[in-house]
Amino acid sequence: MSSSFDVIIVGGGLVGASLAAALGPAEVSVALVEPQPPRPLPADDSWDSRVYAISPGAAAFLESCGAWQRVPPQRVTRIEAMQVYGDDPAARLDFSAYDAGLRELAFVVENRLLQDALWQGLHHADHVRVFSPARCAAMAWEPAAIVLRLEDGTELTAKLVVGADGADSWVRAQAGISAVPRDYGQLGVVANFATGRPHRGTAFQWFRRGGVLALLPLPGNRASLVWSTAEAHGRELLGLAADELQAQVESASHEALGALELITPPAAFPLQLQRVARLVQPRLALAGDAAHNVHPLAGQGVNLGLRDARELAAVLRERGAQADCGDYFLLRRYERARREDILALQLTTDGLQKLFGSDVVWLAMARNLGLRLVNLQPPLKNLLVRRAVA
Repeated sequence: MSSSFDVIIVGGGLVGASLAAALGPAEVSVALVEPQPPRPLPADDSWDSRVYAISPGAAAFLESCGAWQRVPPQRVTRIEAMQVYGDDPAARLDFSAYDAGLRELAFVVENRLLQDALWQGLHHADHVRVFSPARCAAMAWEPAAIVLRLEDGTELTAKLVVGADGADSWVRAQAGISAVPRDYGQLGVVANFATGRPHRGTAFQWFRRGGVLALLPLPGNRASLVWSTAEAHGRELLGLAADELQAQVESASHEALGALELITPPAAFPLQLQRVARLVQPRLALAGDAAHNVHPLAGQGVNLGLRDARELAAVLRERGAQADCGDYFLLRRYERARREDILALQLTTDGLQKLFGSDVVWLAMARNLGLRLVNLQPPLKNLLVRRAVA
């Protein structure tokens, strides 16, 4: 069986699914290929351990895709302030949405709710055909198209293939695009807690020697942990009993939210930096983790990927009725638009990880002094906020 489309998107995570939804106004036909469709939402009120801090700009993009409005509002929390601490108790940096003239710095929402909202829309989108569960087997370039063969023998043909299939991208490998990963030797440990004190819409972050701990506000008196730490310590955290994990997080967070009660089992994922040689070649583009990986200390990884989807959708919408959506020079517009943003975030997060991971005395003094000096410069802080909310 063979089917023809304008665009094939491989990968139905947040980036791939949002791109598929956003291509409706581009008047293109889309095939979305995903090996593991999202699981149905649980019938109870349990929480997903994996949450994201979605920037206002990314939320607006998801709303334009028809997804944001499908997320239950009672499961979304606005981050209205953020407190960042160095490893010196006197080193502190405060961000405020009010001071920056904004309603919020970010929204905290569970991964599975966003996935479900996007897929609800895709199943009702006339321009999208979903192939899932389905796995790719081979990909071949022809003069005017790419032919993608699935494991069940189905052949899909398209003018453009988009790889949104994660850090170990199959599409990127088939295209021969090199990627340079660097393992941080860390795990990102995540879990959710009920808190003894109200968070008041504030996110907390502690830059500790050897890792970064963040507590993000959830609805009610709840918070989500993201602890980037050495692999050995991460595995130790995963093996702790609930009361022992609670005690460690309480101590590491200086009891900022009081006593903690674990409400989801902890999980972990490996952390790496990955730079990709190029984002496009004729008839192919990369987006999301297939195009870049960053350290999660800034909480911007998913927003970076959603900006990829937003920009690629805009390029394809504005291409003109007769333009080939797989044309290399058209795709280069997408690559040029994304390169600076990706590089800036990679350099920033990697630099901060190195700076706060060092035990060198003068670096410790410099990083803590830097936090204090930035905190005394409201215009600079507001500039940082404006960049982060895009």
